Amino acid sequence: MALFAPAMSTIERITPVEQTGCVSEVRGLTLLVSDLSMPIGATVEVLTADGPRMGEVVGFDHEQTIVMLMAFTSGVRRGDRVVGLHAAGVAPVGHEYLGRVVDAMGRAIDGGAPVRDTMARPIQPDPIDPLRRVPIDTPLGTGVRAMDTMLTVGRGQRLGIFAGPGVGKSTLLGQIAKHTDADVSIVALVGERGREVNDFLHHALGDEGLRRSVVVVATGDEPAPLRVRAAQYALTLAEFFRDEGLDVVLFMDSVTRFCQAQRQIGLAVGEPPATKGYTPSVFAMLPTLMERCGRTGVGSITGFFTILVEGDDMTEPVSDAVRGILDGHVVLARELANRAHWPAIDVLHSVSRLSRAISEKAHVAARDQLMQLLAAYDEIEDLVNIGAYAAGANPTQDLAIALKPMIDDLLKQDADEHVTFERSRSQLMELALSVGTKAEELARAAKNGAPAVR
Repeated sequence: MALFAPAMSTIERITPVEQTGCVSEVRGLTLLVSDLSMPIGATVEVLTADGPRMGEVVGFDHEQTIVMLMAFTSGVRRGDRVVGLHAAGVAPVGHEYLGRVVDAMGRAIDGGAPVRDTMARPIQPDPIDPLRRVPIDTPLGTGVRAMDTMLTVGRGQRLGIFAGPGVGKSTLLGQIAKHTDADVSIVALVGERGREVNDFLHHALGDEGLRRSVVVVATGDEPAPLRVRAAQYALTLAEFFRDEGLDVVLFMDSVTRFCQAQRQIGLAVGEPPATKGYTPSVFAMLPTLMERCGRTGVGSITGFFTILVEGDDMTEPVSDAVRGILDGHVVLARELANRAHWPAIDVLHSVSRLSRAISEKAHVAARDQLMQLLAAYDEIEDLVNIGAYAAGANPTQDLAIALKPMIDDLLKQDADEHVTFERSRSQLMELALSVGTKAEELARAAKNGAPAVR
């Protein structure tokens, strides 16, 4: 019966009797529908003079049902018939989606043939039983040297990528999607600018990355329910491939725009604004969305969620909420981007909470050694830049200055450069071995009265 469990779960959620109602009022972005008895999350069809339009039940107002269209309200008339489709949201999944670009409803938008061989799965499934989760103990190669060495990621881990606009988060996602060791990549572009979709597909992801990926798109000019659904649908696709026994990597760009869409829905149905205008439902949906990632006894979903940090403020509400849910965070620093240090990962202010548990002891020791040197250099960087640092005052800081170019070379990487996890780790070990050699060289130079740092 386990083979048919997803289908049985979907059948239990479908209402076999047709439910109908009619539009009585349009209020902003929502429709008030009379005589429609459908639950929250149900999908409906509004039969307008211009053709049918999909919608979703988002709330109730006395005896009326509140529906938000997955299109715009222009053309809707009082009395238009509303027909219930599914008592709970379902979405199409299948192997034929690999290599395709689809919208939030699962319809192909890449100009190719429609996806035919599909099955339906609930778009908001029940939470995973905690006892079914398997400990995360295996590294996942991302193909990005700075992450594989200093922020090692485990299969089933969830990381947030925090960045301001234009700091390279989309390029980093495409780099990981092309070179990761995972079997399948699911990419959700939620609330993106329309022009950025093609840029991501052709420049960041490329044909190589697209062949083993599914890209779900809901641009910023689409209605809020479609943007929310795009995020949920991407996770539904990831869960399908995970249950097929595959290791899946999920990329969501961005969580901030997902939250903005849910805020728009919450305000439309009368939720009170809470922290900086975000409604309570926003913070309730974040854990239910992100907890769908993880590792089971069958497969895994490793999640990378980008958070758009407006004004480079790392303490804004969405950032704070997400950091408490995820298993680590990667900070992209504008200062590094301005120096053409790509990817602009600030390893000192980033953390992977599982990196020590999934890495070999030698890897951990080498990483700690480099982190100590980076921290020592950070303390004196301003003095070095203005020529006020007194060489010889602190051997660790002298060593940090001498090795800083080599450490930067390790952490820098072109977007098209592919480095395996094993190669990245060996380069880290080679650099760690050179630390001792360089320290002895500086000690001899200081003893002989030569400058400590050259």
